Amino acid sequence: MSERDSPVRVVASPLAGLGPLDVHALYKLRVDVFVAEQDCPYAEIDEVDADPGTTHLLAWAPSTDTGPDELVATLRVFGSEVHGGVMHLGRVCTASGSRGRGIAGRLIRHGLEICGDTPVEIGAQTHLEAWYEQFGFVRCGQDYLDERIPHLPMRRDLLG
Repeated sequence: MSERDSPVRVVASPLAGLGPLDVHALYKLRVDVFVAEQDCPYAEIDEVDADPGTTHLLAWAPSTDTGPDELVATLRVFGSEVHGGVMHLGRVCTASGSRGRGIAGRLIRHGLEICGDTPVEIGAQTHLEAWYEQFGFVRCGQDYLDERIPHLPMRRDLLG
């Protein structure tokens, strides 16, 4: 079995449904990627995380040793009534050693399943525009800076 084909277990849960070590792993991964790797000095933890309507998707891979599974990717799904009938995918991140294995794409597809037929918006890093297009997202506005990183708004609408 190749590394790309290695089993990954996806857990979907509100923050309150995760154990304390799972929450620690979630925040550690996001801080490692967004704050340390991408050099963004911002408050990574926000009120959206703990909202009961937010679902966190966590991708766990078997440890390379005898230890516990490792969190290798995550994203959160939130929105709808509170956000004008639109769902949002955000905080999509993958550990540097697990990129290129299709794990983030699997989480995006899972997140879109949760959203159902509801329109979905994302604030994508601009260099990932083509990657998000493969999931049906299209640009819906001008580029902007989010914590010094170029982003663009994208939206996915299902046609009836």
